[in-house]
Amino acid sequence: MMKSEPREGLRMPPRPHWMADQLEEDELAIVSLIREFVDREVRPTVRELESANTYPRVLIEQMKEMGVFGLAVPEPWGENQVSIPCYAAVTEQLARGWMSLAGAMGGHTVVAKLLVAFGTREQQDRYLPRMASGEVRATMALTEPGGGSDLQAMRTTARRAGNDYVVNGSKTWISNARNSQLVALLCKTDPSAEPAHSGISILLVEHGPGFAVSRDIPKLGYKGVESCELSFDDFRTPMSSLLGEEEGKGFTQMMHGLEIGRIQVAARALGVGTAALEDALAYAQQRESFGKPIWKHQSVGNHLADMATTLEAARGLVLRAAQTCQRGGRADMEAGMAKLFASEAAMKIALDAVRVHGGYGYSTEFDVERYFRDAPLMIVGEGTNEIQRNVIVRELIRRNPAHG
Repeated sequence: MMKSEPREGLRMPPRPHWMADQLEEDELAIVSLIREFVDREVRPTVRELESANTYPRVLIEQMKEMGVFGLAVPEPWGENQVSIPCYAAVTEQLARGWMSLAGAMGGHTVVAKLLVAFGTREQQDRYLPRMASGEVRATMALTEPGGGSDLQAMRTTARRAGNDYVVNGSKTWISNARNSQLVALLCKTDPSAEPAHSGISILLVEHGPGFAVSRDIPKLGYKGVESCELSFDDFRTPMSSLLGEEEGKGFTQMMHGLEIGRIQVAARALGVGTAALEDALAYAQQRESFGKPIWKHQSVGNHLADMATTLEAARGLVLRAAQTCQRGGRADMEAGMAKLFASEAAMKIALDAVRVHGGYGYSTEFDVERYFRDAPLMIVGEGTNEIQRNVIVRELIRRNPAHG
């Protein structure tokens, strides 16, 4: 068994936040609060929680008390709304400590944004105050077995029956499914509609008879927070569950919500990349070989230089996407670029951190092996990177039509 002493020294001193010139003073204070929480409460406990695959209830309660679940909820329903760049910075800090914590508030934020943008006043008043406090946590259910990213091919249906919808079908890879009280369910209210997306709606559903969380999916990383399969067997939910007032708008609504979702995933990737770089920098200064710190060996120094450069480039794309979304403009291309580049960067940086650590990088006594297991989620989550490329090129053509 390796001694634990080497890992205890792997800490970098706090630096000015990279968004220091982009955020208001009160938002910088929020980001600093989250960073302190991560360093004080998360990093000392994450190995034990992650190894046990234990839902982090204590940490989630602390996040609720700090108002993390209300960062996307505006007045009059919430008191802690922040700008999207600040939200991205908070996400990065949480993921720097443990990517799973950022995952615990990702889908929740998308649902909050959907309610603010498209919900009826009754739906907003019912859910948003309790979502802001964390009393109600929300997630979204999009993906189906065999369907993957082809959402228009979904088979989950909701047919009208009196004053209710009756839902049948299944969903998979649904994060926070057991610990969320509200689910934004993407389903077909008109299976025969052409084009297919015009028959898709979002229902705001709560757990009840006919709605089962059937199993938790075993995962390489992203431990602690559950990813589940859901099944609906003649599940009844009131007609008032329809997001907004008109059927057939769900696909467009969800695509709007996924802009903030992809920015959030990109910011998670920044957090993993930041943690991996910080640990690699610290280790490279402490570890010696052939009579000098290993960062002075060109092969190691090149890794560190490339890691830092790639991370800074990813941060620029995330900031641009967050700013575009904040201004209210269409941000699907910017969010797709940020998610694509930042997630691939996090994977490369995590692997390079393992290389810098050598044999210790393969040990569970060091955090870098966890970063390497967590990083792939951002590549395949919230729409695979192959889908992101499709989104980017489609929007590129739309914005740059050929003439003559």
